[in-house]
Formats: sequence, C-alpha cells, structure tokens
Amino acid sequence: MASVEVSLKEMMTAVEGALGAAVVDYTSGMALGTLGGGKDLDLTIAAAGNTDVVRAKVRTMEQLGLKSRIEDILITLETQYHLIRPATGRSGNGLFLYLVLDKARSNLAMARHQLKRVEEQLEV
Repeated sequence: MASVEVSLKEMMTAVEGALGAAVVDYTSGMALGTLGGGKDLDLTIAAAGNTDVVRAKVRTMEQLGLKSRIEDILITLETQYHLIRPATGRSGNGLFLYLVLDKARSNLAMARHQLKRVEEQLEV
C-alpha cells in the first residue's frame, strides 16, 4: 500500500509528460496532496474545479440508473490531457486521482494503465 506522497511521486515519475498530480477528496473539494503544477497550473484550484466534474458525473449516472462505476474521466485540451480516476478501494472512497499530461510527450494508454496501478495501491 502506498501513501498519498508516494502515490503522487509515482504518478509524476511513472508517466512521461506528467505536468502535475493531485489526490483529491471530492466530498470537500480539497486536495490531500499535490505535486508539480506551476504558475499556469494551480493544482489546488484544479482539484476544487474537478470535484464538480466528478460530482456531476456521479449524479448523472444515478439519475440514469447506471450501476457501473467510473473508471476514469478524460478532458482533452489543445496541449494537455487531464485524467481523473476515482479511487475504489476501501480506503479511497470519496477520493480521486488527478493527473495532467503534456499531450505531445505522453502516451494516454500508458498513463491510464499507470494511474490504475497507483489507484489500486493508494492507502489513506
């Protein structure tokens, strides 16, 4: 099992082109930890904003009666991928992993694979 700090380091080092990572509590919108980012990528603001994205999708799935779980949510920008993966383990309920990638330098399939691995090992 991996702590928030270890998980953030794995997200940033295991995926080429990673620009920033966060572990976020989507019940409160607060980031439990962030790594990377910068003046053009405020991960604390991104964490709060993406909380609304996760809540909206969960609410919509409930209204549609969908029983499936969200594996990940992808937001594609001109130069970046924003990948959101809700945690499903017993210790990760109510959390999601957030990873921002440089679109030109990253492999989206590999990023999804690595994010799943990190999520499975997360212990809070």
